[in-house]
Amino acid sequence: MGKVKLDEIDHQILDMLIDNTRTPFTDIAKKLLISAGTVHVRVKKMEEAGIIMGSSLTLDYVKLGYAFIAYVGIFLEKTHQTKFVLERLAQIPNVTVAHITTGKFNIFCKIRAKDTTHAKNIIFKIDDIDGISRTETMISLEESINDKKRLMHTIFNEL
Repeated sequence: MGKVKLDEIDHQILDMLIDNTRTPFTDIAKKLLISAGTVHVRVKKMEEAGIIMGSSLTLDYVKLGYAFIAYVGIFLEKTHQTKFVLERLAQIPNVTVAHITTGKFNIFCKIRAKDTTHAKNIIFKIDDIDGISRTETMISLEESINDKKRLMHTIFNEL
């Protein structure tokens, strides 16, 4: 499928929705000096084109007691076990992201935990999955960059 053509109004709508997906269309319309109906039609068009795929909620995990983040690199015994292992990882709620990767690891995932003891228990659950030969864990000391807008603006400039 080819690239979808977006104009400056579409860019501005996306910009505001990335800041806060709950921004009312009427507020966006007032800021852009267009009608709320126009915002609705443009958002619907971007949803139908697959550019906007739902919306998300950002939680403050620290306030919820899940401040500990670790990344776990997973080595598989055999690559054909990838699907099975991913299905088992998906059953562990603390595994929040998993990627099939090239290079050192077969799978690379992110976990969230309450503390180091809780993280250890999660990592042991991961280690116990059939098909995993070993894991390597890296503890996140701080998330320093998490900025969707810079990439979005780079993409807009390429369109």
